[in-house]
Amino acid sequence: MKLSIAKLTTKQITHLRGLAHSLNPVVMLGNNGLTENVLKEIELNLNAHELIKVQVAGDDRVARKAIYDEITAKTNAIAVHHIGKQLVFYRASNTVKESAKIHIPKL
Repeated sequence: MKLSIAKLTTKQITHLRGLAHSLNPVVMLGNNGLTENVLKEIELNLNAHELIKVQVAGDDRVARKAIYDEITAKTNAIAVHHIGKQLVFYRASNTVKESAKIHIPKL
C-alpha cells in the first residue's frame, strides 16, 4: 500500500509524529551529506521500520531543508516532521496491510 502526502490527513501526520517522538535516530548524516550509501541505509531502515528518524549534522537550516526534501523525493517516503536536526520519514512497507508495523488511524 503506497501512501502519498496528499492522502494523509493532519490527524494522521500528528499520529505519526507522536509515534516518532520516542524513536532514536537510525541514520546519521555527517559532513559528507546525503551520499548514495546514506540513501541505501535510509531505504533499508524504511523497509525494516516504516517510521524512522534521521539526524543531520551541521547548522545550515537551508541545507537541512534541502536534504529533507531530497530524501522524501528519492525514497518516495512521506515527510512527517522536521525540527532542528531531526528529520522523520514514513513509508508503508510493501508487505500485506495486516502485517504493517505502523497502523495509521482512519479519517
